[in-house]
Amino acid sequence: METHPDIVDMRARHETAERATSTPQGQAVGTLAFLTGIYLAASPWITGFNGLPTLAVNNLLVGLAYALLMSGGFGRAYERTHGMAWGACALGAWTIIAPWVVAGDVSTTKTITNNVITGAVALLLALAASAAARAAESSRMHRGAVATRSSWTHS
Repeated sequence: METHPDIVDMRARHETAERATSTPQGQAVGTLAFLTGIYLAASPWITGFNGLPTLAVNNLLVGLAYALLMSGGFGRAYERTHGMAWGACALGAWTIIAPWVVAGDVSTTKTITNNVITGAVALLLALAASAAARAAESSRMHRGAVATRSSWTHS
């Protein structure tokens, strides 16, 4: 049972995810992404635009969703949650355009500066997590192809 191809593949994926998340770069991306989400959720009260309830609620919900998505998904297994990276990218992009899109006139200097910078950071961190997932997956697939070729030559 230990040598069943599905079990070997699952074990290799798990080990790849462990290597990707245990690197200093992987841990830094995860930590910074979580902190970015928490900051976005609290930003209306930190920067002082909590008098704009639509954007305040938007930032609270998007920030919490981003923090949970990045820490809950990528922190445990990058490659199995590669699709989540695109959701996190979308949340970062939404954060950038939210001051102009949400109901009401909420585009003030504070809201625009806060959301554009925070959204750009969130987007870049999600792209970094996605790149780490692709690198880990391609590395795993390359090692699997090499192992398969070497088993062909030794047979």
